[in-house]
Amino acid sequence: MTDQAPPHARDTAEGPSPGDLGRRLAARRAELGLTRRQTAVRAGIAPSYLRYLEEYPGAAPDAGALLRLAGVLETTVTELAGGHAGLPPGPGRAAREPEFTDLSTEECRVLLGTHGVGRLAVTTSSGPVIVPVNYSVVEGAIVFRTAPGTTPSLAADHQVAFEIDRIDDAFSQGWSVLVRGRARTVTDPDAVRLLTDRAHSTPWAGGGRELWIGIDPLVITGRRITV
Repeated sequence: MTDQAPPHARDTAEGPSPGDLGRRLAARRAELGLTRRQTAVRAGIAPSYLRYLEEYPGAAPDAGALLRLAGVLETTVTELAGGHAGLPPGPGRAAREPEFTDLSTEECRVLLGTHGVGRLAVTTSSGPVIVPVNYSVVEGAIVFRTAPGTTPSLAADHQVAFEIDRIDDAFSQGWSVLVRGRARTVTDPDAVRLLTDRAHSTPWAGGGRELWIGIDPLVITGRRITV
């Protein structure tokens, strides 16, 4: 393994924020449950070089290293480079003989626990609406913050549906998890403090979004599609 990080990457205790390529490398590695060392060894590069790629904006790996990383991370160079960043998921060609597998409740809970963005389906005066929310899972409940009067806040005291998924266009495979349950507002001060301390995700929209909504799952189902 000959790839090495530049001296400045090793000499600083704290590097600058990672660039787009670095974030995609680290995120995809985390999705697959790979450590930095495992990924580097499989791609034939030094772990210090992979650290440099993940942590330093402007890092530009040679074509061979990027191609090997894409193979190890089960994706494409285009995906790692952000070529599809502005496109909705799913336009990839369907597999010739896809296989569907039902996910167990425990598998669904593990996937839900990875956190991120989910889709909340709520009923409004003008009909059903689906909105994205940044969520966490705390003590088995799906929780998110919003503001009074917003569409997500309308979920309180109603039956709702919540969905997350992962689509890999490069390999025509992915999974989805669907949760159905009753939403509630969280007002108890101790419970609010608990959620504030333990929730991982914060609203991307920013602003004063201090209303906590929790969804207690009644039914959890999921499916995986592979080739």
